[in-house]
Formats: sequence, C-alpha cells, structure tokens
Amino acid sequence: MLDDSLFDDPDRLTEADSRGLLRSAALAGAQVRAAAETVQEIGFDDLADGRPRSLVLISRPGLGPSACGVLAALAGPSCPVPVIVAESVPVWVGPLDVVFAHTPDPGDPTLAEGVATATRRGASMVLAAPADGPVAASGAGRAKVVPPRIPVPDELTFAHVFTVGLSVLVALGLLRCDTDQLADELDREAERAHPGQEPLMNPAKSLALRLADHEALLWGVDLTATAVAGHGSYALGVHAGLACDVASHAQATTRHALYRSVRDTGSDLFADPDEDGGATPRVFLISTRHDERSEADERTATRSLPGADLVAPGESARADAVLRAAVLALRFDLAAVYLGLAAGTLGGPGRQALAVH
Repeated sequence: MLDDSLFDDPDRLTEADSRGLLRSAALAGAQVRAAAETVQEIGFDDLADGRPRSLVLISRPGLGPSACGVLAALAGPSCPVPVIVAESVPVWVGPLDVVFAHTPDPGDPTLAEGVATATRRGASMVLAAPADGPVAASGAGRAKVVPPRIPVPDELTFAHVFTVGLSVLVALGLLRCDTDQLADELDREAERAHPGQEPLMNPAKSLALRLADHEALLWGVDLTATAVAGHGSYALGVHAGLACDVASHAQATTRHALYRSVRDTGSDLFADPDEDGGATPRVFLISTRHDERSEADERTATRSLPGADLVAPGESARADAVLRAAVLALRFDLAAVYLGLAAGTLGGPGRQALAVH
C-alpha cells in the first residue's frame, strides 16, 4: 500500500527518512568531486603507457554489475580497446591489461585473490574499494586504491564507483569527461529532486509515483540507456522491493506475446491495481537522447509503444552521454528511495506512518 500523500509533505518525508537516505543520494555530486580529487592525488597517467590489450571491468555483487554495465556501454562497440565485463579477474590477465574493480566488502575473498593474481602478473589494477582489508592489501602496494570519502550507504555510492571507472577510461583516452561538470549536473538533479519540491516539479517523485503499483518494464532505447535501466532495477530492488524487467527495446520486441500485450493495452495512468487483480505491467522507455541515433531509436520506440512512459534527462548537457547517463542513474536512486519511504519498505517511521494512514 502506497502512502503517496507523503510526497506532498516535506516534514513527514524527513521524519520517515530516519536513515537520511535522500540526503545521502543527493550527495552524488560531492562523491564525484571527492573521487576525482583522490584520482588526481594518486595519478592515473601511467595507465596510458601504450594502448592496453584490454580493459577488464570486474563486476562484483552490489553496484558492480550496473556501474560496469554503464561504463562498458559508454565505451561502446567501436571502442579501440576490448572492454570485458567479468565477475572475477580472468586467468589470462597480464602486463598488457588494465583491470578495474569495485567492492564494498573489504574482505571479498574472490576479488582479493584476483587482485593478487593480476598485480603479480603485472596488470595495471584500479580499485574503488575500502582502503583497509584483504582486497586492498592483496594489491601489494601496486594497485591504485580509491576509497570512498563521502560517508553514504554502499547502495548509494554509484557516483563514486562510476567516477573512478570513468577516470580509468579517460586516462586510457577512451572517453572524455569533465568531472566538475559531471558533479554540477548531479547537484542540479538533486536540487530538482529536493523533498520540498512538489511532485509535478520533482522528477524523482514523479517517477516514483509512475512506478508505484505497476510491474515495471524498464526498456532502454539505446545501449547506454539499457545499462542505466539495469541500475534502476538494482536501486528499486534495494529500496522499494520492486522487481523490474530490464531489456533493450530491440530485445523486447522479440518477446512477441509480452510486447503485443503491453502495446495493445497501453499504460493506463488511472488503472486500479485492486480492481485489476494486482499490479499491471507498465513500460518505461529509458532514453539518454544524447545524439541523433539515440533520438531516432527513441522515436521508433515511442511510435511502437505510444502508451509507454518515457524517462529521459532534461535538456542540459544534451550531447554528452556520460552526463546524461549519470543524471538518469541518480534519478532512479532518488525515485527508489522516495518509493521505498512511501511504501514502507525502508522501515522506520515511514512504515509506522503508512500503517496509520
């Protein structure tokens, strides 16, 4: 049961958010600045000593899959260096490879073993991980460790992990990004999503309301958007207990029965899940809308699914896929927290307020 009246009452929202998750999520810009400062102190310039044979992104449980997925998507299929996403360090890594990994668990035994192997074989190793513990120690002083400096829950550290991984791609000449601009964009998104902003003007509250009481089908209209949809699914599962389907729109069209069903029924904004026998499927088309190709893909998808809900960043930084992907990721984080507070899935005063509503 959703207490959507909570969204119109900033004081009740603050009371319900006993863990300060909204504030933590809003510190994404600060996380970017802190990570970029640490990277500058450590120095990533030597990662670009000759083009590496491969860039390996290690996807450990938690934010790893979504952060690595977005980074790989941004590098794109035309990247001159193979970008490989793996759950553990491959046995073949050597001195010609660069490895990036994230874990919130300083004692992750699988990653600790992989880091030790990679550094012993001469691979360049970058870790977005705590500075103390077996994982960091396994780098034997040769791994570049960038620990989080902003104290927020692990599930809200996407901006930190993303910035460290992005810094690796920038150092290798595979992407360009101004981290100051990235931080500023995330600050602006957090301001738009402030608890005091009414739902119509607050993109995170609005998205939370549209997601509520639906089976969310998060379908990306481009490669990067599909990866962001993966992060959205993670965030909604963590905070709101919402299970989501994630796919590219192109892949979704091949699931004929499901696609035909949502295309024919559309997305009724006023559908009553109690009358309909439970939550109804609703398509959310995720779009970064950062170039002509992605805009064309968006037009194709919206024509095919006119009743779908389009989730896209605003007009700022329009041509920059990195900034637009990061903004959407933050929007999903904030929307998931808002939805969790209103649905009582985060516990604390929010659950009590919901029980008496």
